Amino acid sequence: MSVPLDYEHPEGDRIGLSMARLPATGRKIGSIVLNFGGPGASGVDTLLQSKDVVSPAIREHFDVVSFDPRGVGGSAPIHCMKSLDLDSYFTLDPTPDTAAEVKRQEKWDKAFAKSCAKRSGKKLLAHVGTVEVARDMDVMRAALGDERLTYLGFSYGTYLGSLYADMYPARVRAMVLDGAEDPSQDTEDFIEDQDRGFEVATESFLRDCFKAKDCPFKGLSVKAAVKKLDRLYDRADQSPLRNEYDARQVSEAVVRSAVEYSMYQTATWPRLRQALAQAYKGDGTKLLQLADESNGRRPNGRYDNSFEALMAINCVDHPESPCPFWPVKGSRLPKKVSAKGAPPIVVVGTTRDPATPYKEAQALAGQLEHGVLLTNDADGHTGYRRGSSCLDRKVDDYLLTAKAPRPGTCRPDAKGQARAGA
Repeated sequence: MSVPLDYEHPEGDRIGLSMARLPATGRKIGSIVLNFGGPGASGVDTLLQSKDVVSPAIREHFDVVSFDPRGVGGSAPIHCMKSLDLDSYFTLDPTPDTAAEVKRQEKWDKAFAKSCAKRSGKKLLAHVGTVEVARDMDVMRAALGDERLTYLGFSYGTYLGSLYADMYPARVRAMVLDGAEDPSQDTEDFIEDQDRGFEVATESFLRDCFKAKDCPFKGLSVKAAVKKLDRLYDRADQSPLRNEYDARQVSEAVVRSAVEYSMYQTATWPRLRQALAQAYKGDGTKLLQLADESNGRRPNGRYDNSFEALMAINCVDHPESPCPFWPVKGSRLPKKVSAKGAPPIVVVGTTRDPATPYKEAQALAGQLEHGVLLTNDADGHTGYRRGSSCLDRKVDDYLLTAKAPRPGTCRPDAKGQARAGA
């Protein structure tokens, strides 16, 4: 789909957006548009690789559509550093405690910004913000032939969805915002809440780990296990772990990236448990593999552009975030959304969500004129198709009928959380 690069000057340059559609398997109601989060994640790749991200009932009655937002994947992708440079960038100390480490971080941040400007151009960098993606999504709605939008957004996709609903309230049919971000929150508070969210999730992981035979924290309290994990971070900071995979160093940044990535899905916890057991023996190979998945590094050593797109989008959306050397100025400030005039919008919040803490879902549901909060009392990031038939049923019924459920709480089925979802 072709759209203007700059909607303020629609007669100017245009860009192409990459989309994917799975046709309805039965009687079609319309299309449902999905965004899987990020920012930076390819909706096209995710949909084609995970066709069960929605239920059979949704597949039956909707064309299931996803897309790569501008700057991402196949949609005028942002490109910055070469693969070997990104290998080095991802080993940077995340907790610099010396002047030399701070200077090294600053040097790499400047180099990253400069390479983005050189390889992608300032014109594109200035027009990858979420407000413009929301405008793209309205063009998409019209191109799909839908009078009103049916939308399912996860994580960052809730930010995109809430902005769309605020901009085009009369064009919303049904909208589910799962793993909600609070658009009114400033970056500093968001990072603080997210840090606490990962702490809570890590404690849940450790309690689960205690039940397994191969748990490297066996016999410890949660508090003692957290301290042991912190000592592993310190150890990797002082002397990187060995790696049987390739020549890269398993630094503190790699270990932290692997642990945080594994908090998103409880299905990844067994892999993390095994990786940490090896790490305490000095082998960081499995941690490196987890970190590579988090950073979008493919087995051939090349990266997708998810991280570069994430940086570019965030630096436009949140100019107060850590983008001091970014080559273009951001324009968006935190603001509340109300979506005044829109129909009821369902917001899903998971109580021990590491990346988008539950309080953000509460805040977003409260801001929306007709927000309906569904609580998922569970671990992991997002709730739909994560093992709660209660939640799945409420979301599906709403998407199919456009009649909102009552606010309420759902929990995972007996063995539901072991299953990976969207």
